[in-house]
Amino acid sequence: MKRLTTTDPDFEPAFTALLDDARETTARVDAAVAGIIADVRARGDAALMDLTARFDGWTPKSADALRVTAEEIEAADARIDAERRAALNLAAERIEAFHRAQLPRDLEMTDAAGLTLGMRWGAIDAVGIYVPGGKAAYPSSVLMNAIPARAAGVARIAMCVPTPEGETNPLVLAAAKRAGVSEIFRIGGAQAIAAMAWGTASIAPVDRICGPGNAYVAEAKRQVFGRVGIDSIAGPSEVVVIADAANDPRHVAVDLLAQAEHDESAQSILITPDAGLAEAVVAAVESELRHLPRAAIAGESWARHGAVILVRDLAEAAALTNRLAPEHLQLMVDQPRALLAQVRHAGAAFLGRFCPEAVGDYVAGPNHVLPTGRTARFASGLSVFDFLKRTTWVEADEAALAAVGPAAVVLGEAEGLTAHARSVALRLGG
Repeated sequence: MKRLTTTDPDFEPAFTALLDDARETTARVDAAVAGIIADVRARGDAALMDLTARFDGWTPKSADALRVTAEEIEAADARIDAERRAALNLAAERIEAFHRAQLPRDLEMTDAAGLTLGMRWGAIDAVGIYVPGGKAAYPSSVLMNAIPARAAGVARIAMCVPTPEGETNPLVLAAAKRAGVSEIFRIGGAQAIAAMAWGTASIAPVDRICGPGNAYVAEAKRQVFGRVGIDSIAGPSEVVVIADAANDPRHVAVDLLAQAEHDESAQSILITPDAGLAEAVVAAVESELRHLPRAAIAGESWARHGAVILVRDLAEAAALTNRLAPEHLQLMVDQPRALLAQVRHAGAAFLGRFCPEAVGDYVAGPNHVLPTGRTARFASGLSVFDFLKRTTWVEADEAALAAVGPAAVVLGEAEGLTAHARSVALRLGG
């Protein structure tokens, strides 16, 4: 775990090293992924069955076995206990309400020249969702990816989830049912991405793919981009916690570990103006690790990528945060909104001492699919806009064309595009 202090003379190079911390896997999987995609494109369902047997440890008897039946979805849903069902329903209701509130309005205006200009919004036809998984799958990922697509008006949502040893996760299927997803396939890895992008006899292709996955899934999404749209290439999870002396050190410590327990490459950073809190949090992290089931993962993440940064004041904390551009930002201070006003770059912010980032992972409502690896400088979290397209339109009569057309003729001729200029000039009587 790194300890940095902004008043130290070597702070800037140390902070730059923290920014440049390479947390992605060094393994190159591009060639292997390219081979898998080529195989699926060439052999379709046969390749999917062979790859499922190879990577997931079970052999489908036919291509039909790759699809989860409606009866299986209902049976899985029936196995969910009342407490988990209520939690899923609460999360789904809140996620849906927030994302429906994002839906934009069409635009139409008539300008001074007499042209009528417009922009309309329309949903993507088909979306593919990848859910990492098997027994360790994440129902929250189903809700966060499927519900915004449904709110946007996407007509077809297909979902792929790996099933190691052929076993499905009942909670994932229940979440899919709650999100309105009935087209579910037992396919994982790069082969799932290839199938959704290119299609097979059993799986119709989609127009956009979203959802997290391992290095093979991320690389496959990178390689099929252009054929289909993608949400992002997600990296390891990260959080920055800005906290003052009034906080319970244990609360801060557990919030840091909540990110660290994702995987060994996750990053948790505390920024504080109070040295006493910093020391108390470090001690609390070590204490909590002794009782955490995923202590090995969280401990390695904290040791390799964690950091505690002492700053002069909260304004300096905000400035450093803008350089870090974290996926998650917790503002555990007296006036969090005032501090948030100084932050330009963060995937999602959580304000106050009683708003841990984990609330956002499950039940707050905004999406938990967020930009990682400092990409919050230019990217945003998943929303209904990821499942909508904009189409602009122009309507002009003879008088309107006469008002603006001569300038179009000049510009067309200036660019050497004679037909462009002539298509307007002829209508102007030229």
